[in-house]
Amino acid sequence: MKYLVSVFLISILTVASAHSENHDLSEINPFPGLISRVRISVPLDFCGEAVELENQDVRERLEKEFLLTLWDRPQVALWIKRSSRYLPIIEKMLREHDMPEDLKYVAIIESALRPHAGSRKGAIGFWQFMQATGLKYGLVIDSEKDQRRNIFYSTEAAIAYFKDLYDLLGSWTLSAAAYNMGEQGLQSEILAQKTDNYYHLYLPLETQRYMLRIISAKMILSEPETYGFWYTPEDLYPPLQFDRLKLNCFQETPISIIAQAANTHFKVIKDLNPEIRGHFLAAGSHWLLIPKGAADGFQEKFKTLVSQWQAENKEHVYVVKEGDNLSAIAERFNVPLPALIIWNRLEKNKHIYPGDRLVIYPQNAE
Repeated sequence: MKYLVSVFLISILTVASAHSENHDLSEINPFPGLISRVRISVPLDFCGEAVELENQDVRERLEKEFLLTLWDRPQVALWIKRSSRYLPIIEKMLREHDMPEDLKYVAIIESALRPHAGSRKGAIGFWQFMQATGLKYGLVIDSEKDQRRNIFYSTEAAIAYFKDLYDLLGSWTLSAAAYNMGEQGLQSEILAQKTDNYYHLYLPLETQRYMLRIISAKMILSEPETYGFWYTPEDLYPPLQFDRLKLNCFQETPISIIAQAANTHFKVIKDLNPEIRGHFLAAGSHWLLIPKGAADGFQEKFKTLVSQWQAENKEHVYVVKEGDNLSAIAERFNVPLPALIIWNRLEKNKHIYPGDRLVIYPQNAE
């Protein structure tokens, strides 16, 4: 056995040696050398505020975050691919509010530009708003909608929040730190430590890393080719293409009807409007995104489909009887229990009572 292992190792070394003799080193190692790329020789800033590279502790911590970011190459590749879809929207909104463009890197670090990103603490969406903060800044967060998942509404709220943080702290760097740990916690540390310089503050470790992760993202996304990320425009995800319209629903309406009226699929409507929860749109007025070009004739088709759906509902109503439960009703009508729950906007463990009316689309109605 030892003999076989020795022969195997010698074979590998021989092949490697031959390879190195016949090929240029750059062909063997297509990625830039990490040590050379981590040498930071130019000034860095966040929103025009200098990063204290002359501070050896700051430099070492930045190098660590930078190397860890470079190490996760698939994640950076996804940042780059998603950036063409979402960053133009964020950049435009920041310009309209006269806000620093570097704030866009906060969204990248917070969510990797994923609408459904969530944390263990309950933060959700592109900008990772906690529910209380999201509600404070005007986002709708309830059983029907969660606007933290909407790129437009959540970015508007993030801009308002950052304006308040900057007015309070007078620094974009401190504002970003407060965005991560909360303004009250940061203010307490500033008072206790008698300094308002982010790079001199001892903060929770996550917040100490936070700004340096943002700077690392800025460095790489500003010059991706320098760090081994080569791509063509075709490699990037296409920008969002949509028509925006106002829809009035007089009652809860299935999203599938909206999809039909827009000549598309349920998933497309959900993907364009990630803030919508569940399978129905609540009664009321809603601004919706539908596929580009689908707005023509949409309203008329939608009204027709809703009328048809209302007529079908009347034909498929079952009145709950004594002793009924959801599982038994689903079995009786040969329909999946989850479908019964979806059709009637129920919770799995919700009690039903005699006289309740359920909509059922049975395969074998009794």
